[in-house]
Amino acid sequence: MLELSGACVVVTGGGSGIGAELSRRFAQQGAHVVVNDLDPASAKAVADEIGGLTAPGDAATLDGVEAVVALARERFGEVDLFCANAGVAPRGGPVGPGATTPQAWAQALEVNVLAHVRAAEVLLPAWLARGRGHLLVTASAAGLLTMLGSAPYAVTKHAAVAFAEWLRLTYSHRGVVVQALCPQGVRTPMLAGTGRLGRALLEPDAVDVSVVGDAVLAALGTGQFLVLPHPEVAGYLAAKAADPDDWLESMNRLQQRLESGR
Repeated sequence: MLELSGACVVVTGGGSGIGAELSRRFAQQGAHVVVNDLDPASAKAVADEIGGLTAPGDAATLDGVEAVVALARERFGEVDLFCANAGVAPRGGPVGPGATTPQAWAQALEVNVLAHVRAAEVLLPAWLARGRGHLLVTASAAGLLTMLGSAPYAVTKHAAVAFAEWLRLTYSHRGVVVQALCPQGVRTPMLAGTGRLGRALLEPDAVDVSVVGDAVLAALGTGQFLVLPHPEVAGYLAAKAADPDDWLESMNRLQQRLESGR
């Protein structure tokens, strides 16, 4: 169980949405929170609100991760919990109207996947040396299921879950806890930008960020790998695994309904 009181916690993408909510929750539990965001003003606003430390910058780059971790270590000692929360959700697929550009694919891979890889590269040496560390990867239910209307999001979130899973099975016996946060729709600016298909799919069951905060705090206590603010996702995942063809057919029917506007 991670003791948050007095812990050093880094939250990337902490200037809004899920990241801002997690920053507030950790601070309420007595943690020293380092708020990272590409938007310096957003990061500062959240950090000032919670009495945390601002660390603006691009946490998808190796230099950016190294900078935020170095700042956290300088002020509060070793990072106890790193929340790799920053993400992007470009729309589209390989062809057709609104096809995803190469630049959007590259950004999705950098932010949704390689940011986690780089965080692990920076954090693991010290964590393995001391025998403890905690990484929370904000993935998505799309990483367990899929995301209609956004091939880059579905693909990169699957990769994020896969990397978190690999880290967990490789290092858990050495004291490193890795968890994957996999919500469905959450009422954040990212949801608003998912387009007509994304909103039609996610908005009906979207939850407030407070529900995500509750789920994360509970999961930090249990150490479970999957953190599911929408518990029904576990059932969907089981159905997908039990009969992939049936699941794919049902998702295609949903795709057709959404395309027709019914």
